[in-house]
Amino acid sequence: MTEVFNMNKEEIIKLAREVGLLPDNLHPAPQTHHMAQKQKNLERFAALVAAHEREACANLLLNVDLSSMDADHRLQRWTATVLLNFSDAIRARGER
Repeated sequence: MTEVFNMNKEEIIKLAREVGLLPDNLHPAPQTHHMAQKQKNLERFAALVAAHEREACANLLLNVDLSSMDADHRLQRWTATVLLNFSDAIRARGER
């Protein structure tokens, strides 16, 4: 599996066990088709949740109200550019 939002397969499985989505006895040993599919679905779900959270964080940065800043328009433009760059960087984490 490719890394999902900087979490590897073992970390996803650990979290799934903590919330009761997977049994404690899931080992890397041969699995039934059902358990393998369940694990794959869990990994896809984790990726979707991470993508949703990344998008929400990126949008927060794009919606920062800069109107209360000092009247220096250069500072406002610089701040807007920085926020846009951070927003793009957050979204790019999902493309790795």
